[in-house]
Amino acid sequence: MTNTALTTVLSVRVSSDERSLLETASEQARTSLSEFVRRKALEAAELDVLARSVVKIPAKDWEAFEAWIARPAEAIPGLKRLATLTPTWQR
Repeated sequence: MTNTALTTVLSVRVSSDERSLLETASEQARTSLSEFVRRKALEAAELDVLARSVVKIPAKDWEAFEAWIARPAEAIPGLKRLATLTPTWQR
């Protein structure tokens, strides 16, 4: 998706309080302020794009989709066993 060899500058204005918060967060993440802001902005953008995705089902496949979605749930042995385990944080 990105070519790290070719980059451009993105300038963003923030208040001094916002900058202080971003600097604290980047220090805690042990990364530069620029890298922290870049990474977090990309994560947020990806989530926004995914949240707005529209799934299109062709008309010829609609009946098969409805049949699939309406069928009874299947028991999955591995998930059933997993649900009986005590979480590691409770051990």
